[in-house]
Amino acid sequence: MTLHAITSSGWADASPATDAAPAVALFLHGFGSHERDLIALAPALPAGVPWASLRAPLEVQPQRFAWFHITRPGNPDPAVVAEATDAIWEWADAALSPETRIVPIGFSQGGLMASQLLRTAPDRVLAPVILGGFVQAAPQPGDARLRDTRPAVFSGRGADDHVIAAAAVERTDAWLPTHSTPTDRRYPGLGHGIDSREFADVRDFLAEQLAAVDR
Repeated sequence: MTLHAITSSGWADASPATDAAPAVALFLHGFGSHERDLIALAPALPAGVPWASLRAPLEVQPQRFAWFHITRPGNPDPAVVAEATDAIWEWADAALSPETRIVPIGFSQGGLMASQLLRTAPDRVLAPVILGGFVQAAPQPGDARLRDTRPAVFSGRGADDHVIAAAAVERTDAWLPTHSTPTDRRYPGLGHGIDSREFADVRDFLAEQLAAVDR
């Protein structure tokens, strides 16, 4: 899979041909959306952090994309999740210096993909943000290391979000405190979306976690 991306004006500084940017953000949209969906969150990033927003590889409707098809809500086939995860890492390997840390910011199905990047290569990921998402049930290569290191993770969802299967939410709530140091937020009155309260919390989380990154 060759993924399409749109990038920030400072993205060239992150390429392997230049001195590596210490960290870059990757926006990962949800099922049936596209690469322009989450760039409204770019102002939540600390100044100077380059970003790219990836288009998922599967077209489910004209100009609407997905990381994988939904067969069992909240419990996807591990093989198709692995294929999508590999596609993101292949893109990152081609686009970024190996020293660059990735800050994945994903919504819904993209939130699962953000967790997958953390769970497959913990040392390459910094301050992942999972919005209205979940983690898959299948064990991942980095899980044992995460149990030891407990990196900071932001997880937020609407208290009235009924899109993600309840079992997947329960699984995520159990996984986060055993594999990370979570900032876990629920937003009363919010469904399957992102509002100004969540944006502000993400901005504060990223400001704290990326404060030590030399940009």
